[in-house]
Amino acid sequence: MSIAVIGAGAFGTALANVFASDGSPVQLWARDPAQVVAINHERCNHTRLPGQPLAPSLRATDNLARLSNAQTCLIALPAQKTAAFLAENHQILPKCPLIFCAKGINKDDFSLQSDHAPKDQPWAVLSGPGFAIEIAQLLPTALVLAAPDPLGIELQSLLARPSLRLYRSQDTTGVQLGGALKNVIAIAAGIAIGAGYGEGARAALITRGFAEMRRLAIACGAQSDTLTGLSGLGDLALTCGSDKSRNFRQGLALGSNRTTDAQTVEGIATAAAVVKLAQTKNIDLPVCAGVADILSRRRTIPDTITDLMSRPLTTET
Repeated sequence: MSIAVIGAGAFGTALANVFASDGSPVQLWARDPAQVVAINHERCNHTRLPGQPLAPSLRATDNLARLSNAQTCLIALPAQKTAAFLAENHQILPKCPLIFCAKGINKDDFSLQSDHAPKDQPWAVLSGPGFAIEIAQLLPTALVLAAPDPLGIELQSLLARPSLRLYRSQDTTGVQLGGALKNVIAIAAGIAIGAGYGEGARAALITRGFAEMRRLAIACGAQSDTLTGLSGLGDLALTCGSDKSRNFRQGLALGSNRTTDAQTVEGIATAAAVVKLAQTKNIDLPVCAGVADILSRRRTIPDTITDLMSRPLTTET
């Protein structure tokens, strides 16, 4: 069974590599023809996974029409680009189940990735704690695949690999929100460390940030237990404590007043979207709002921390 992956960034390339690791044919769509050459002839992805050799059965293309025979297709584009891509290209996408892999909320209308799925195609969501370089290196990874059964059972069997364990969920909303919201909290954790506020401050932001994640997800129709799983707590634990996380690095740079790299940081746009979405639900998210204020330069880091520390004293909920 052939697999297609749309998006040759770090995560898309890593997924394509692990799926091809057992010799399965995998096609990877890249927008940049130079990247196609690097993958097909030099067998590596120089810009995103430097030095990582790729599986022989992985082939890249910049022609979407060549994916037409795929039996499942993963969308691994940046979250803010998914809607426009699908609107422009839905007619030439392979007519098979689509699996959304980006972790973000659309900044324009607060929509999730799946809200833009073509109406005539089944879809699923893949999320959880996994760094691209580790997935590409076939290090043990566990992710969650959200879809209604029997589609979820079919896709789980198709995509699981010796180094990639997949758990099923039917809570597509919770899985998407967990993956998106943890990026905002990871930025907060990075700010705490970068600004020198200490490990205790980071732990407090992670814990209270997780409470905010659950609060908003439940208000949007998610199941509470989903947020304690791989796409919520699992991904949060990974991204808030490692400089392999782009969102954590973004926070570190903000906290220490340094510039950041040019790679996509999903939590930046998601932070603003989360605050506006929470307002429509009449939900208070002080940590997420603080991150959004810092990113937009509406408030300084010291002022934001002072605001958080001087909020009315209450019980832990």
